[in-house]
Amino acid sequence: MKSFLRRILHLLGFNINYKVENTKILTLIESIRPYDVGVDLIRLGASKDSGYLIPNDFKDIEACFSPGCDNKFQFEEDCYKRQMKVFIADRTVKEINVPKKFNFIEKFINPVSNEDYVSMDKWVSNTLNNKESDLILQMDIEGDEYINLLNISDDLLDRFRIIVIEFHHLEQLSNPFFYNTVSSVFARLLKNHTCVHIHPNNSSKIVNINGIKVPPLIEVTFLRNDRCKKKEKRTDFPHKLDADCVDGLENIKLPEIWFK
Repeated sequence: MKSFLRRILHLLGFNINYKVENTKILTLIESIRPYDVGVDLIRLGASKDSGYLIPNDFKDIEACFSPGCDNKFQFEEDCYKRQMKVFIADRTVKEINVPKKFNFIEKFINPVSNEDYVSMDKWVSNTLNNKESDLILQMDIEGDEYINLLNISDDLLDRFRIIVIEFHHLEQLSNPFFYNTVSSVFARLLKNHTCVHIHPNNSSKIVNINGIKVPPLIEVTFLRNDRCKKKEKRTDFPHKLDADCVDGLENIKLPEIWFK
């Protein structure tokens, strides 16, 4: 019976006899460390939650794709003011609550497309005639970012000049299944993009994984490599434009191990 349960847990990624070694977790953290790429960061969106630091490099970006908005549209407003088309997808939001100047679909992003879900590739191909223009991706979909970033095509991923992702559940990095998933996602993103900023969301407290300080929830900004003017390690954390996501909760700084 114990052997059977152990096999089931192993298939689910919960191997009770094995946790990811510290060296692997540290290597993963090192892979996503932020760099100064010679492009100034500005803040788009709200002064708190749903505001992000973005490279000031918007010329000729055709559109912003924003899966997951939670009835907050400040980031999309700032993109719209910069002459971008704005596309939003969120099954939890009603169309009546979305400003009419934005293109909205009441669907979740998912590898499978049907009446409730749409894949990133299908969403973009169905909404834009231009198949080569640069885009911005701002994604906050409560943990579904991993499966969708693994599913997105190389061609579409490379069209996103700027990518902002809120990564969830990083307190599980010692779990082999989750670690392998995150590693694959980071590897895909870093193939043609560079991390330029990380900000921990203070809605979750820092956790300690075998002595390694890990924010469970981080907002990460990437810039496509062809737009980078240089690449030097960034150490100015917190950035002067960073702000707590949630008022009234403990201020959380990015642990030094993530940038030094």
